[in-house]
Amino acid sequence: MGGSAPAPDRQLPVETTSFVDRRGELAAGRELLARARLVTLTGPGGVGKTRLAARLAAGLRRTFPDGVRFVPLSGLDDPALVPLAAADALDLPDRSARPPLDALVEQLKDRRLLLLVDNCEHLPTACAELAASLLHGTTGVRILATSRHRLGLTEEHLLEVRPLPVPDPDGDLSAPEGSPALALFADRAAAVVPGFRLTAANRAAVARLCHRLDGLPLAIELAAVRMRVLDVDQLLDRLDDRYRLLTGGSPASLPRHQTLRAAVDWSHELCTTREQLVWARLSVLAGSFDLETAEAVCAATGGADGGEEEGADVRPHDVLDAVTGLVDKSVLSRESGPDGIRYRLLDTLRHYGLDRLRALPGEEPAARRRQRDWMLHRAAACERAWFGPGQRDMVARLRADQDNIRTALDFSLTTRGERLAGLRLASTLWFYWHACGAPREGRHWLDRALAANPEPTPERARGLWIAGLLAAATHALTAGLALARDAQLLAQDLDDAAETAHAEYVIGVITLFMDDLPTALRHFEASVARGPVPGQHLSLHGLNQVELACALGFLGEADRAVEVCEAARRMCERHGEEWVHSYVLRMLALAHTVCRDWSRAEHHARQALRLKIAVHDVIGIALTLDLLARTAVEQGTHERSATLLGAADRTWTAIDRDRWGSATLTSARRDSEARSRAGLGPSEYRRAYERGAALDLARTVEYAVGDTTRPRRPTAGRRTNGRHRSTPSTPGVRLTRRESEVAELVAQGLANQQIADRLVIARRTAEGHVERVLRKLGFNKRSQIAAWVAAQR
Repeated sequence: MGGSAPAPDRQLPVETTSFVDRRGELAAGRELLARARLVTLTGPGGVGKTRLAARLAAGLRRTFPDGVRFVPLSGLDDPALVPLAAADALDLPDRSARPPLDALVEQLKDRRLLLLVDNCEHLPTACAELAASLLHGTTGVRILATSRHRLGLTEEHLLEVRPLPVPDPDGDLSAPEGSPALALFADRAAAVVPGFRLTAANRAAVARLCHRLDGLPLAIELAAVRMRVLDVDQLLDRLDDRYRLLTGGSPASLPRHQTLRAAVDWSHELCTTREQLVWARLSVLAGSFDLETAEAVCAATGGADGGEEEGADVRPHDVLDAVTGLVDKSVLSRESGPDGIRYRLLDTLRHYGLDRLRALPGEEPAARRRQRDWMLHRAAACERAWFGPGQRDMVARLRADQDNIRTALDFSLTTRGERLAGLRLASTLWFYWHACGAPREGRHWLDRALAANPEPTPERARGLWIAGLLAAATHALTAGLALARDAQLLAQDLDDAAETAHAEYVIGVITLFMDDLPTALRHFEASVARGPVPGQHLSLHGLNQVELACALGFLGEADRAVEVCEAARRMCERHGEEWVHSYVLRMLALAHTVCRDWSRAEHHARQALRLKIAVHDVIGIALTLDLLARTAVEQGTHERSATLLGAADRTWTAIDRDRWGSATLTSARRDSEARSRAGLGPSEYRRAYERGAALDLARTVEYAVGDTTRPRRPTAGRRTNGRHRSTPSTPGVRLTRRESEVAELVAQGLANQQIADRLVIARRTAEGHVERVLRKLGFNKRSQIAAWVAAQR
């Protein structure tokens, strides 16, 4: 089970403001990446390393057939999670029993891609290990890193990102477009003062301001926001006053590493007292967050002194005003999220806020506790609603909160008095770790939480069976079984029927994985006959039925397996559930293969695949593609079988090339290949196989559930030498996906009733499709359809 979730969006960050010219650095970066496999962009905070790296990577997309992926590390504190964060960014399921870094290298060894690893400075050893392993274990992976310091590898090439050049304020300013610093200020000032532009009257003042700020982009942007209330001369005068204070009366510039701090200090002083406190409290949040989260973390009695707003207390309805003010001042950035608008503190501003928060007695632990409690509240709400509609939305929200979940867990497990809450949070997220393809990270947190909470509590009983389930998901079956049995014994001692039932599910599924079919059958027969106990999660009750059907199917009792699946399907449909439902449909398909009812098996497998792509169940997709390849070869559609095998093998490379060493899976795949190859001949088989292997996941599923001829054929004609060619009787004709399926089945010699059976539709519907195909193609005989289909090949 498992592996479902919307694919994480780890494409490059979206640019929400214009990019100021850095043509020199971009050219140097391209040249370095052309000859080096590891390039690190270094420079001080606020200099624009991430923005430059993202622009550089975006310009190189076409160079890397397997794409460009973004690995953000600013919200990560645990070095052990670095390889898991990279795997997540690459959308690689986390199911191998090997060490995470070894598994990642194995999955990437044949890929050509660019990995942008951002904010490495606080995890230098883990980032260096990641880079070294990828450089030595692959040939087509290149790494673009951002860090305030070099990673220290011999293969590393450095690109220093310097502040923007600033012209001499007393020199020739007649060509301001040649100064990126002035252009940046003008662009950001125009965003708050429509119509603002550089003129002969203000160029010297803008140049002097940018010079005072050492050309640091973040400092310039923070200053430009002040143009809402000050003109350039006023802005410069006040900034000069600020710097004289900081330097004991001398107007000389501060050292560069203090310049940004001084600019941020000034922005902080211009915030209201309430905005300052909200800024400080928001700094405990890693990554992005929504307004609800901001309200939960910030709304509490403040610890600061006084203030212009009746003290520094923050009530829930105050938070929106404070967030709005911080967005206006460019302290918070605004971005789109899966459920609406989210916000983010730039890393430099977050660390500044943390420093301010730590200066307020008791504020940091209180804010972190509120953040943890809110994450637990959100996780519990998702768990309660999990067996029902909206699974994709829930997982998208939890993925967006991933860094904050990690921060909450780390706080709980490292703070005296908070460890039981950490175990509770890690356990509440069982469905996320298991169903969403992150069992290794889930086990990492559960192992830590269980070690920190040895007392015999209901929370520990729950944590034990979840750890056992996650261990089994990474093929540590013996360890998983021991954990599940410990959970069962503890739950029984505590007289907790629900946790006992949950532990028994894990024991049963591991027994099934260990091929003890008779024992697994008796186990799941008893569980399903008993029905759900009070407090048992319906997902696990549904999975009891799935595993019972699986055992029955393996033992040849197909009719009983179908009966069990139909009952489970009705339950899923009543609740609008998709994850368990996709497994029920796949089990139905397997049961029909036992009966050798290939058309029904194919129908249910396609239905399963539609749900699996919806919840991004990569493992389920791979298994179902293997099954569809078999149904295709059994029905004599050898080209389709070969194409599906190519697509399946590509999908399995992201999981385990050897299909976990399963004799059942590998023997079925070899049989499908041998029969397809024999039906097509070696050269035709290879061509079809390679077409499938060239498809990405979305196109693979589109082909598998729809078009039964060739992948992504856009029209009824074909392309020859880059030009579209139709048969004389079909100029510009376009068949629908279903009509293409029907045309292929007609070409195979199937009668209308056989077509109806194959597609699981009424005979009258099949006849209507055939008539429409004939009419669109301008034919009057079925044999003409067959000849036309052959011509398309």
